[in-house]
Amino acid sequence: MAVVLDLINNPRPRHPEKAHRPDKAIARKPDWIRVKAPVSPGYMNTRAIVRENKLVTVCEEAGCPNIGECWEKKHATFMIMGDTCTRACAFCNVKTGLPGALDAAEPEHVAEATAKLGLSHVVITSVDRDDLPDGGAEHFARTITAIRARCPGTTIEILTPDFLRKDGALRIVVEAKPDVFNHNLETVPSLYLKVRPGARYFHSLRLLQQVKEIDPTMFTKSGIMVGLGEERNEVMQVMDDMRAAQIDFLTVGQYLQPTRKHHEVARFVTPDEFKSYETVAYAKGFLMVSASPLTRSSHHAGEDFARLKAARLAAQTAR
Repeated sequence: MAVVLDLINNPRPRHPEKAHRPDKAIARKPDWIRVKAPVSPGYMNTRAIVRENKLVTVCEEAGCPNIGECWEKKHATFMIMGDTCTRACAFCNVKTGLPGALDAAEPEHVAEATAKLGLSHVVITSVDRDDLPDGGAEHFARTITAIRARCPGTTIEILTPDFLRKDGALRIVVEAKPDVFNHNLETVPSLYLKVRPGARYFHSLRLLQQVKEIDPTMFTKSGIMVGLGEERNEVMQVMDDMRAAQIDFLTVGQYLQPTRKHHEVARFVTPDEFKSYETVAYAKGFLMVSASPLTRSSHHAGEDFARLKAARLAAQTAR
């Protein structure tokens, strides 16, 4: 239905690469994964600030189920460099196509919105910009710098694309000194060709490893979705790969199918299975783990960052 409505209201579909694919049934969600529609005054206030500053949020673009809860608390994840992605991942609801030019004023707009929302911890993500020579690395750096100048007490978490074939891009971002560097592996290696065809599993893993090589003190974070058709032993291997790359923080959440044209949900993983993943991940040495059906990369990011810092301090003290 969403694709049909897009074609009525906009001659160009949101996902042109998916428009001619056969429809896939959308499985009925179990009780443990349903959320209420966002209607609170806090939600409306956050939306007004986002609109006033002409910003894009991944909360809206990706159809995040936690938007009501997060925006009620004035926690929004800003998506920089436009609303159009050069990749066409099978799971993602962000619009695909050829993006427009970068907005040079965007870093200041993000900093202004961060100040107006009173954020103590802000998460900045972006679309993939394969069209740019540096993949948007300098724009990330300028955004971090603008927030530091406007909100010096705010900690900054970034969720970046993979900067595939963009030599030197990673160093530009890391040297801008975000507090947390997040890049999601998204799924297990065997599903990359179907789920994340424009990316490379071992490149993404190496990217996170290189963050630690450039700045060993920087917190790194990565996440995967489950329910795409992966096997449990494959999830265990991804955890081991992440720990070998010294990743500090793991998120595991349920994949939800945005439209009938997207990758189908293979199954809904139960809360008990998520708890088991969390237990195993802590045993493997992650400092912080968030694993639940509604876990998303930036959900409770501020609270989790405080716990992450405390976990590192405790580990250092115990040595």
